[in-house]
Amino acid sequence: MNRTTSITSLQNEKVKAMAALLDKKHRDRSGRFLIEGVHLVLEALQAGADVETIVIDAERGVPTELRAPLGQAGCELIEATPAIMAKCTGTDSPPPVFGIVAKPRADASALYRPDSLVVVLDGVRDPGNAGTIIRSADAVGADAVVLGRGSVDLYNPKTVRSTMGSLFHLPVVEGDLAELLPEAKTRGIHLVGTSLQATATCYSYDWRGPTWLLLGSESTGLSDEALAMVDTRMIIPMHGRSESLNVAMASTVLLYEALRQRRYAR
Repeated sequence: MNRTTSITSLQNEKVKAMAALLDKKHRDRSGRFLIEGVHLVLEALQAGADVETIVIDAERGVPTELRAPLGQAGCELIEATPAIMAKCTGTDSPPPVFGIVAKPRADASALYRPDSLVVVLDGVRDPGNAGTIIRSADAVGADAVVLGRGSVDLYNPKTVRSTMGSLFHLPVVEGDLAELLPEAKTRGIHLVGTSLQATATCYSYDWRGPTWLLLGSESTGLSDEALAMVDTRMIIPMHGRSESLNVAMASTVLLYEALRQRRYAR
């Protein structure tokens, strides 16, 4: 590490600027966001993310897992008091380390790769669900995730934590579905969504062509505008007494069926 400083005052301007990133308006204005905990910091460093600052709890010291990566990183290192760690993070129990990362510029061209598999979130507002969906998309090797307007802020600390680092592994594009969905259709991409009124199941659909999977909020489902663009509506069959799956669980079922057909079906 090239630059190491120690901060003890909660009134330090650097501390105030870092704590401000807990609010969306400051994240939008600065183009930066927080990552909390050893795992996320390690994932960011290994993925080559633009990590600007790493803050360590001075009383706990550098976590063992980060000693080698930090020795090779070129970012600023700050040793801070537990009170500062608590002020700058959104968790009940402050982590031993957090970082400040510049927002990446998502590669929108990933949306239109041949035989692309893209997950599109339409009004998914729960950070845990959105983060889990991004993890599932990463796990199956999807090309990208789209967060439509009205969905949760990708850089909300709760969303970031829920991705478990997957936001560093694949493009996550924030955009206007009113523009993106028609563009996808003109490029021959099939738009699919779930519906309780559908008769076709997710197992009868052919996932092997270019496909965008549209997912709506648990309470209202897909918006009327998005639903009007869908080419195929499908249902996840249920043989027990449960009425439904939450959107994160449903996305995982659908994405793994896509993976099965694309990689493992004979």
